[in-house]
Amino acid sequence: MEIVRSVAGVRRLAVRWQRAGARVGLVPTMGYLHEGHLSLIKRARQAVGRSGQVVVSIYVNPTQFGPKEDLARYPRDLARDLALCRREGVDVVFVPADHEMYPANGAGRFSTFVQEEELSREMEGSSRPTHFRGVTTVVTKLFNLVRPGVAVFGAKDYQQAAIVKRMVRDLNFPVRIVVAPTFREPDGLAMSSRNQYLKGDLRQQALVLQQAIQNVQGRVKQSSRALVPQRLKAEVKRFVERAPAARLDYVEFFDSGTLVPVSKVESGVHMALAVFIGKTRLIDNARLT
Repeated sequence: MEIVRSVAGVRRLAVRWQRAGARVGLVPTMGYLHEGHLSLIKRARQAVGRSGQVVVSIYVNPTQFGPKEDLARYPRDLARDLALCRREGVDVVFVPADHEMYPANGAGRFSTFVQEEELSREMEGSSRPTHFRGVTTVVTKLFNLVRPGVAVFGAKDYQQAAIVKRMVRDLNFPVRIVVAPTFREPDGLAMSSRNQYLKGDLRQQALVLQQAIQNVQGRVKQSSRALVPQRLKAEVKRFVERAPAARLDYVEFFDSGTLVPVSKVESGVHMALAVFIGKTRLIDNARLT
C-alpha cells in the first residue's frame, strides 16, 4: 500500500494508471474509519477488480464545516485508518494537508468553488448553508487528481450522494457513482465517525433516529390513505424530543430521485432527518415501503 501526501504525487500516479489503462476506484473519506467505510472500500474493489487500483482519500475538509461546527475536534486516528486500509487491500491512500488542497494564491486566499444549486437547497443545505459547496468542491478536486472511473459513496449521506451524482452529470465527469447501503450497528444506529462523541446514555438516546423512521414506516404500512407531511413532521418532533438530550433539526419527506418535498406521504417516499443528541448532530434516512 502506498501513502501519498502531495497533489503532485497522486497526479503522477493517476497519469501512470491512465496510460496503462488501469481501472481506478475512489473512496473519499474524512478518516476515523469504521465498518461502513470498509464496506465502501469493498464495493470499490468489486468495481475495479483485483487488477484495478483502489484509492482511499483521508482528508478532513475544512470548507464543508460551518464556523461553529466540529472541525477542530472531528475525530482523527491516521495510524488506525492506515492499518484498516492495509487490511482491506487498498492500493493507495491519499492524505493531503490543507495547503495541498487549498493553496494560497498571490492574494493569499483560495477563491474558486463548485456549487450545485437545486438539490442542495433543503435539508442539510438549509441547516448547513456552506456545507455542500465544500463537498462538491473537494470531490471535484479529488476527481481531477485521481481520475477514477468509479467513486463510492454511502447512502447514509443520501442528499450528498444525490448532489454528487447530479454534479457528475452536469459537468460531464467520466465517473460512475456507486451508492452503497447504509451500514448500521447491531441495534440499528447508522454508523458514523461522530458516534464516538456519544458518551454514557447519549448512545442509547441516539437510537431515536432509527426508531422515528420505524414509527413512520409503521404508519405508512397501516394507513389506507396517504398521510399529511406536516402532521407527520409534528409527530416525529414530539417523538424525537421525548429523549432528554434530543433536539430535532429537521425531518423531510421527499421524492427519492428529485429530492423535492412531497405533498403526501405514502409508500416509495423517502424520509430523512437530522437530530442533535446533546451537542452531536446525527443524520439518517430511509425509503418508506
